[in-house]
Amino acid sequence: MYSAVNTIWVLVGTALVFFMQAGFSMCEAGFTRAKNTGNILMKNLMDFCIGTPCFWLVGFGVMFGSGTALFGWIDPLIMKDYSSILPAGVPLWAYAAFQTVFCATSATIVSGAMAERTKFSAYCIYSAAISLFIYPISGHWIWGGGWLAQMGFHDFAGSAAVHMVGGICALIGAKMLGPRIGKYDKNGKPRAILGHNLTFAALGVFILWFGWFGFNPGSQLAAATSRDQTAISHVFLTTNLAACAGGFFALVASWMKYGKPSLSLTLNGVLAGLVGITAGCDLVSPFGSVLIGAICGVVMIFAVDFIDHVLKIDDPVGASSVHGVCGCLGTILTGLFATEKGLFYGGGSSFLLAQLFGAAVVGVWAAGMGFIVFKVLDKIHGLRVPKR
Repeated sequence: MYSAVNTIWVLVGTALVFFMQAGFSMCEAGFTRAKNTGNILMKNLMDFCIGTPCFWLVGFGVMFGSGTALFGWIDPLIMKDYSSILPAGVPLWAYAAFQTVFCATSATIVSGAMAERTKFSAYCIYSAAISLFIYPISGHWIWGGGWLAQMGFHDFAGSAAVHMVGGICALIGAKMLGPRIGKYDKNGKPRAILGHNLTFAALGVFILWFGWFGFNPGSQLAAATSRDQTAISHVFLTTNLAACAGGFFALVASWMKYGKPSLSLTLNGVLAGLVGITAGCDLVSPFGSVLIGAICGVVMIFAVDFIDHVLKIDDPVGASSVHGVCGCLGTILTGLFATEKGLFYGGGSSFLLAQLFGAAVVGVWAAGMGFIVFKVLDKIHGLRVPKR
C-alpha cells in the first residue's frame, strides 16, 4: 500500500538533489576561466542526460539486484522483486528516480577537477562508465544489501558512496590528464589560475547547500510518522550546522595560513562540511556535526595545498579535496561521533573499524576503476584536448 506522504517526500527530495546539478554547473564555471564556460556547462548537462539512461538500463539493477544484474528491472516480464529494498509505502519508480539523481551527483563531481583540458567526447564516455558500473557496484556494497552493509558499515546519504567515489575518480583523472598549460613554472611551483566569476561560484555553493536538504534529509525516505519527521528534522539540523562550521573554520584557517580571508576556500569549506556530515548526519548530535564540519573545513584547506604543491595535480575547483578527502574523512569521523556506536560515546572500536575498512575499500575501488577507465580512454581515444 503506497503512502502519499512518503511518495511525495521522496519526489521532493529527488527534485532538490536534481537542482544540485545547477549548483555544480555554476560553481565549476565560476572557479574556471570564461573561455571554458560552455564546455563546463555542457559536461554537467551531459552527466545527467547520459547518466540517467545508463543507470536506468543497467546501474539500478547492478546496485539493488545481486550486484551483477543487468536489465533486470526495466521489463515487467522479468522484473525482479525489489520490495525488500524499498522504503515503506514508496513506489519503485519514485525510489529509482531518487537513486538516479544520486548517481548523477557522483558523476558530475569529476568534471570540475578535469576542467579546461579534457576532450568532451572522452568525458561523455567516462560519465557513462561511472553510471553503468563504477558507482553502482560500490553502491551495492553499501546500500544494496551488499557485504559492507552486512559488516556494519554506515553511510547514511553518501559521503563514501557518492562523494568519495566521485572525488577519487576526479583525482585520478586530473593526475592522468596533467596540469593546464601555465599552471606550473619550470621549477614546478604552482601558479594561480583565477576563476572568472566568484558570483557564479557563490551562487553555485548556495544552490548546492539548498539541494543538500534533499540529499541528506531526503535520504530519510519515509515521512509519514512523527518518528520519521523527528528523524528528518534531526538530519536537517546536523546538515546545516556542519555546513556553517565548515565555512567558518575554513575562513579562519585560510586567514591564518595566507594572511587574508579567501572567499573561494570559504565556499569550498561549506561544501567540505556538507560532504563530511553526509555519512553520519542521522547518528551524530548537533555538537558532533559542528565538530565534523569544522574538521573537514580545516582539513580541506591543507588537502588543496598538498594536492597542488606536493602531488602536483591540477584540480581547478578543489573537487578532489572537497569530495574525495572530506568524503573519506566524514565517513571515518562517523565512527567517532555517532552517539550510540561511536568510539567517543563508549561504543568501542568495532564501528570505527568498520568505517575505516569501508572507506579504504571504496577508495581502492574508485581509484582502481578510475585508473582503468581513464587509462583505456587515453590509449584508445585520448583524454586531453590537443594544444592549439
